[in-house]
Amino acid sequence: MADGLNEFKRDALRVLLIEDDPMVQEVNSQFVERVEDFRVVGIASSGDEGLRLAKELQPDLVILDIFMPVRDGIETMLELRRNQTPVDVLVISAANDMRTIERMLQNGAVDYIMKPFKFERVKQALEHYRQMKAAVDSGRPASQSELDRLLFGRTHDASSPEGQKEEPPELPKGLQAVTLKQIVQFLVLQSEALSAEEVAEGVGIARVTARRYLDYLEKSGQVRLDLQYGVGRPVNKYRLSSPHGGSR
Repeated sequence: MADGLNEFKRDALRVLLIEDDPMVQEVNSQFVERVEDFRVVGIASSGDEGLRLAKELQPDLVILDIFMPVRDGIETMLELRRNQTPVDVLVISAANDMRTIERMLQNGAVDYIMKPFKFERVKQALEHYRQMKAAVDSGRPASQSELDRLLFGRTHDASSPEGQKEEPPELPKGLQAVTLKQIVQFLVLQSEALSAEEVAEGVGIARVTARRYLDYLEKSGQVRLDLQYGVGRPVNKYRLSSPHGGSR
C-alpha cells in the first residue's frame, strides 16, 4: 500500500476495506478519512486478499462488502471467525435480503449499511463503533444504562428513581416523539420502500406531516431515501436504513 495510508496517529482506529469495486473503494476510503480518529490502513479487492491483510495489518475494523468474486463477504466473515482474527466488522453492501443480514449480524457485524449510502450514515456507524471500542478498552465494569446506550442509543437505568428512561434527544420544533415512534414502527413492518403519501395513509396522518418526519429520519440516518423513476417526475421512497431502524 501507499505510504500515505500508513501515516496515521498512534491512537487512531485502523480500518481495512474489503471491496472489489474501485469506485466504492475510493468513496469508502474518503468517508472513513473524514471521520475523526479513523484511518484506512489497507484496501483489499477480494476476500482472500482481505484475509491476508487482516492478518498482516491487524486492523481494529474491517469494512466488508458481500458481493465479491471467488470468496464473497459471507465466506470472508466466516473465515475471519474461524481464524479467531481479533477484528470487528462493519458491512457495507447492496445485499438487502434479511437472511444475509441476519447471518452477518449473527457472526458479529457491528453494523450493516446498505448501498447506496450517504456519508452521514457511515459517520454515525463509525462514531458509534468508536464509543463501543472506547468502553471496551477502558476495562471498567459497565452499568445497564451505559450498555443500553451503547447498544441501542438509549438508556433505562432500573436503579434510577421509578426506573424512568432518560429523556431522548430533543426533536426539531413541531415534531412529536409519539408520532415519530409510530412512523418508525410502521416502517419496520414494510418489506418495500414507501412514499410519504403511503406512510401518511398507513399511520393516519397528513402527507405533509409524514414528509417532515421522514425528512428528519433521513437526515439522522435512520431512514434511507430512494428515488424511483416511472412516468413523470421521480418519486421519493423511504425505507429503514437497517433492520434495527438505524439504531444499531
